[in-house]
Parts: sequence; C-alpha cells; structure tokens
Amino acid sequence: MPQNIEDIKDHARLFQDPDYQALFQTKRSFEDAPSPEEVARVAEWTRSWEYREKNFQREALTINPAKACQPLGAILAAVGFEGTLPFVHGSQGCVAYFRTHLTRHFKEPFSAVSSSMTEDAAVFGGLKNMIEGLENAYTLYQPKMIAVCTTCMAEVIGDDLGAFITTAKNEGSLPQDFLVPYAHTPSFVGSHITGYDNMLKGILTTLTQPVGRTGSNGTVNVIPGFDTYMGNLREIKRIFDLFGIPLTLLADNSEYLDSPNEGTFHMYPGGTPLEAAAQCLNADASISLQRYTTPKTLEFLAEGTGQPTVTARPFGIRGTDHFLMQLSELTGKPIPRELEIERGRAVDAFTDSQAWIHGKRVALYGDPDLVMGLLSLLLELGAEPVHVVVTNSNEEFEAEARALLASSPYGQGATVWGGRDLWHLRSLMFTEPVDLLIGNSYGKYLWRDTGTPLVRIGYPIFDRHHLHRYPTYGYQGALNLLNWIINTILDEADRRSFIPGKTDISFDLIR
Repeated sequence: MPQNIEDIKDHARLFQDPDYQALFQTKRSFEDAPSPEEVARVAEWTRSWEYREKNFQREALTINPAKACQPLGAILAAVGFEGTLPFVHGSQGCVAYFRTHLTRHFKEPFSAVSSSMTEDAAVFGGLKNMIEGLENAYTLYQPKMIAVCTTCMAEVIGDDLGAFITTAKNEGSLPQDFLVPYAHTPSFVGSHITGYDNMLKGILTTLTQPVGRTGSNGTVNVIPGFDTYMGNLREIKRIFDLFGIPLTLLADNSEYLDSPNEGTFHMYPGGTPLEAAAQCLNADASISLQRYTTPKTLEFLAEGTGQPTVTARPFGIRGTDHFLMQLSELTGKPIPRELEIERGRAVDAFTDSQAWIHGKRVALYGDPDLVMGLLSLLLELGAEPVHVVVTNSNEEFEAEARALLASSPYGQGATVWGGRDLWHLRSLMFTEPVDLLIGNSYGKYLWRDTGTPLVRIGYPIFDRHHLHRYPTYGYQGALNLLNWIINTILDEADRRSFIPGKTDISFDLIR
C-alpha cells in the first residue's frame, strides 16, 4: 500500500487506515472467526468465579508466566565481569531472543554469541559447533573471558561443556590458559534467576581456583543477583563509599547496561575486574541482596571463605535500616550521618503520602526477592496486599512471604500464589478486584482488561523508558518506589475526575 513520504505513520496509526481495517475483516471471514457477540459473551464469562475455578484446575498449560528461562539470567551474570563475552551453546534463535529481550529493557546493545546449533548438531552433538564458535568468538571479539551456558537443545542431547571446552583448547581454538567458565542452564527447569546463580557460581569457581583463600583482604563481597535496576548497583557502591568499606561487587554490570554515549563504542564497558573477583574468597564477609536468586553462589562463598554470609533486601525504610545495621555490625563502622539524613527525608515523604496509599488493595507479581521487598514496603505504607503471584516460587519463599504478611494487620487478607501465571492473576483480579497492580510491562494487558492502574516495577519493562537507571534500594530507592506508586494513584484519581460538570465536581487540584 503506497504511502505519502511526507506523512509516514506510526504502525499504531497506520493499522487504523480503512485499507487495513478492511484487510482485517477479510482475514476474520477467511478464518471463520466467531462473531463479535460470541467473543464478547465468552470474554464476559472468563471474568466469573465459574471460569476462575476451571482456570485454576489446569495443569499442563502455562499462560504468560512471570519468568524467563535460565540462559537469559546466565548471560546477564556474565556481562558483569570485565571483558567477558557470553557464549550460548544452542541455536542462533535462542541467543537472538535473549539479546533482544535485554536490549529492549535497557535500551543498550547486548553482545552475546552462539554456537548456532542446527538439526545436524541436534542429532550428532554440538562439539564441532563449539570448537568453531569458540575460535571465531576469541579471534573476532578479543574478550578476556568467554562464559559458556547452554539452551534446551544442548541439554536434551547431553552435551558435556567441560569436555567440549577442553577439546576446543586441545585443538587450538583457544589458548590453554584462556578463561572459559561454564554453566549448564537448561531452559526447561528453573528460571532466569536459576541461570544467573549457576553462571555466577561457575565464573567464581573458575576465577578463584588458582588463587583459593590466602587470608583476609579487608573487602566485603556484595552479590546483587538478577537485578535490572542499574541505579541499585550505583547506590550500593555509594553507600559503601560513605561507610569507607572496600567493596567487591559480584557482578557489576552497571556500566555495561547503562553506559555513557561518548562517541566511541566499547564492547565490554565496565565490569568487575577479573583479578578482584579472583580474590573474592579472601573477603571478610559476603552479602547477597537476593536470597532466592543466589543460593548456590552463597554456599560456594561460605564454604570457600569460612566468613559470614548474609542476605539483605534494602527495600523501604525497614529493609534499608536492616541492611545498614548489618553492614555496621559486620565491619564495626558507624552508620554515616548522610544516610541518617536521607532516612529522615524518606520518612517525611512516607508521612506526606501514606494517607493516599493506606488501605489500597494491591495485586503484585515478580521474582521472589523483588516481591518480598515490595511486600515489606507496602505494609510500611499501610497498603493491603491481596494477590501475590510468583511463578518461579519455592516453599521457602512462600513460608517467608506468609510470615511477613501475618506480622502486619495490613497483610491479613493476602494469598500467596506460588507457581501461578498472569492468566491466573487475571481471574483473581476479576473475581476479587484490587485498587492497584504492581509488576512488569506484561501487566499492561491486565490493566486494559480490568481497568486496574499498573505501577511498572520489575523486569522486563519495555513500554516505558529509563526506569532501570533509578535505584529502588536504600532510602533513595524508597523515595523512587513511593513516587511511582503514589503518582500512579493520583494519575488514576485525575482520570476518574475527567468529565467537566460530571466527575470533576469534587476535584481537588491541591493534593
């Protein structure tokens, strides 16, 4: 269909043109689609308690889960290290999906390569692909380290990464001393947080093997976990600077995923120096900011260092207080005055806004540690969590979440739905409506269906820009979370007082 080059339309406008609308109607006729009335009837039925009961009986089908697969988490961990190129042993389509998914969220180029396995490799194994792929990646992209993970195809046929990498080195694809950590990350079990943990442990195992534990170096390890808010990594570094505590961040992808535009492309910006990561077993303590994302890595550090390993979630006032007191106790350093002042500002802001949030019924979904942090924040504000959906859940998380909810009068009406997906959440929101929905961009369809305002927090966020640049940790992060939540509520209040002379009668400009 020809277009006027002076009036190039966005696709959303383009598809409203009469020609396209006619095409869509013809397509419906060709497909023998049901009538609009029948579609409306079934859509209305899916909002009922009867449908909810049938929906929750399904076992062999998942619809819109709030999780991704293991290799996505693995390559996010890999780029947190200096000069590291992620290498996905599997099909080209898989790694293209991972790169695209991460690039759409961060609005940054994400470099990862693939062994490009096809049908013949699926039958005979992917050794040849691995040998050629590692040689090409090393020669073309000149990394300091290549971190290898797998996809479903490689796992189903049983490819042995350790043996394949050894063979590749013996055949001259790589120097014998070149660093190639690896992790088996089958997509059909676990989720992106499992893959992150597997890859991080694999990298640290490889880097520390020649060094081991030789004594204290006075540093503290911090493991961010699968955290897509680059502002959080910078906030953690700022807090440690204020304390005067030497920090090793495992892994630091803040520059890689939020790099400055200075006119020159750098393929591997930032990252935790490999030498610093190799010394992580000599740290005085290790802190994980995501309990359910990094259990294997924490166990590795606990066994290797013999030093304290703790978890903390610096969300909201209470969570940040706990984190700072842990840090002070581990190091013997007092909490800096600047952070006390920031706490006071956050408390003041919570006081200013809590009347608008108090009593609001909330549905939320996301990864276990994110949801735990958000639950703590919501309870501090007097909001009432109702539906809590965590697809990549486990029994330990569910017990902790229920205990937290039971500890507050505002958590008494909540139900934790482990292993459920966003289509389950749709049924919950229609049968037991809420005032607010918190989650990633995929929640916009629930917002459209139910009319419940959505606060975009989590990963991925495709349809809003730059939120990942802000911290959600610390007192600064508490202010950001409060800002996003309270202003979504106020935006909704404006939308509901939109019609002059009808809904704006008690409209209050000064809130």
